[in-house]
Amino acid sequence: MKIKEGFVLREVCGEKVIVGEGLGAIDFGKLISLNTTAAWLWEQAEAQGEFSVDSLTEALCEVYEVTTERARTDVQALLDQWLELGIVSE
Repeated sequence: MKIKEGFVLREVCGEKVIVGEGLGAIDFGKLISLNTTAAWLWEQAEAQGEFSVDSLTEALCEVYEVTTERARTDVQALLDQWLELGIVSE
């Protein structure tokens, strides 16, 4: 998977949000508010370029005290939401 071009993480009024820039802003027109962990996962996805459920699960387990099963479930749910919103692609 990868983040679609034109979507970036910004801090707005103390909250981390995903916004569209350029054509992304025209076609998308929303702000997606992220909690701390989701914002951290977005940053990991940006750093990896191409990422997967497995790569983000592994990264999450290295930093947070969470079981692999729980991390995988949470990462998959988040990526499913991002896919549905059209901000990442497979």
